[in-house]
Amino acid sequence: MQLDKLLKQPHALPSAPKVVRKLMDTFDREEVDLLYAADLIESDPVLTAKLIKTANSAFFGLHRSVTNAREAMNMMGLIKVRALVIAAALGDGFHRLGGVNLNQFWRYSLNSANLSRYIALPIKIDENTAFTAGLVHGIGELVMHVGMPEAMIDLDRSVPMLDLKRARAERGLFGYSYAEVGAALAREWRFPQKMINAIEHHTAPFDNEVYEPIAGVIHIASWRSRAEELSIGSEGLINTYPDPIGLVLGIDPDTVISEEIPSLTRHTEKSETPVTV
Repeated sequence: MQLDKLLKQPHALPSAPKVVRKLMDTFDREEVDLLYAADLIESDPVLTAKLIKTANSAFFGLHRSVTNAREAMNMMGLIKVRALVIAAALGDGFHRLGGVNLNQFWRYSLNSANLSRYIALPIKIDENTAFTAGLVHGIGELVMHVGMPEAMIDLDRSVPMLDLKRARAERGLFGYSYAEVGAALAREWRFPQKMINAIEHHTAPFDNEVYEPIAGVIHIASWRSRAEELSIGSEGLINTYPDPIGLVLGIDPDTVISEEIPSLTRHTEKSETPVTV
């Protein structure tokens, strides 16, 4: 299926709630009133409930439970809370997709978000955009499963969704990958342009006419999160590490090749860490 035809499929691109559109505007502000953001989120009870459920999951390990958006904002900060609400709104459009383990998908996505911020901070790249783009960079996979379920289920059998070669396999079959599809959804939801560019080009950051460093950050975070899901050991991490991208970003490879990364949910915790966004 051609990309333009896929994007016109019923329910392929869910509409952005009013709350999310207003939250998008806060990305352009140097300072954001946290009470305003919390009140905005709480104006949508469904998204607030999803935020509270995710914030209280074992993934975040808060020392006490939160009961509303203000408490979540105080304990987790604007960056995480805003991104979780956006992801929750996106996730509303995708339920019970054939062949998709949504719990694994969102755990992988949250790991990618945490790692994107972990990588971005020491090299002085915008952590706000890195975390949010890292969290939703894979949403195109869900759009593709909605728009062409049979083709995607066949692909899932040969190249699992979180396989390191997944984007390449999709381009070989369809001429595009989940990255381009996710960027189309990000445009529909009026994401900041820098974030759209990062989502669209993260699988091949150097193919963009204008190199976007955040695309490189997400590339490495995505690679490391997939490696965790695939249980790739030390030797595999060394052999698959994307050296050219890490070199351009100025990343110390040891910080992401290490099997002990503070921002990464451990492999042994997977069965104890249900995540729903």
